[in-house]
Amino acid sequence: MIEKKLSRMSERKEWFSTQFVDLNGKHPGLWPIVPRMLCVTTVIFAILVAGWYFYWDGQFDALNQGQEEEVALKEGYKTKIQQSINLNDLRKQKVQVEHFVSALEKQLPSKAEMAALLSDITQAGLGRGLQFDLFRPGQAVPKDYYAELPIEVKLSGSYHDMGAFASDVAHLSRIVTLNNLTINTTKDGVLMLEVIAKTFRYLDPDEVASQKKVSKGVKK
Repeated sequence: MIEKKLSRMSERKEWFSTQFVDLNGKHPGLWPIVPRMLCVTTVIFAILVAGWYFYWDGQFDALNQGQEEEVALKEGYKTKIQQSINLNDLRKQKVQVEHFVSALEKQLPSKAEMAALLSDITQAGLGRGLQFDLFRPGQAVPKDYYAELPIEVKLSGSYHDMGAFASDVAHLSRIVTLNNLTINTTKDGVLMLEVIAKTFRYLDPDEVASQKKVSKGVKK
């Protein structure tokens, strides 16, 4: 049995070897079946490699990009559908926000009303029996649509009256914030309150236009 197998293997090897004998000078179409199949396989493989390198690779990149864009468009579509479903609720929220902003805007005085607001702050301190040692408005700092006015204030009096003063300022009809608040005791044993009060006012139309020009100049 072993001798027969070895004999068959030897015959097959010999047959395979004879397929490649005397190929030079012959037309490939006249070659034996084995070299012809190897030649065809090599040509097909070369065509596939060249097609991948010069054509299909770019096509696959374009396909992947298109698939990514498709996913992004689907997500955007879902978002817009969700927004359209909640459109009525969003409109109601917009109205509520506008009312809230309008209420805040009413708490900002105009330039002409600033003197009255400063007087209100002063009266809040005097009404509580506090002594003003310093009340010095600083330079207004313009923002986009409003200006911030810092006021350096020093008051002397009792601790209870100072707390009442802070409460009165918080309840003014206009927005006033108390910042960098410190309380010290003088040599005479009197309490001294030092604070930076900040209030805000609307910018006039001319001031708004000027501020926009300044902002554009900074961006450039």
